[in-house]
Amino acid sequence: MFKCFECIDWKKTAIFAGGVLFGTAGVKVLGSSDAKKFYVKCLAAGLRAKDCVMTTATNIQENAEDILAEAEEINRQRSGEEAVEDEELASEGEAENPVQA
Repeated sequence: MFKCFECIDWKKTAIFAGGVLFGTAGVKVLGSSDAKKFYVKCLAAGLRAKDCVMTTATNIQENAEDILAEAEEINRQRSGEEAVEDEELASEGEAENPVQA
């Protein structure tokens, strides 16, 4: 009658039983009110961090837009100055070398 128990690996059976007990206890712990309070506090901290990151990202984006606008204005001014210089050089060149027809 006890020969059927000889083929059972008691070490693996004990590990399985321990896992079942640990899993059952783990479910009870994870579902407790203290654990739920912990989850809520962690989620609240995550939401605060998200708000902080979003505020920082918005500030960076606004600064980048200002920088871009200033850079475009500098380029407009520079291209206007170069156009004036080109016109001056062209008019000086015509005055020095009049075209004979």
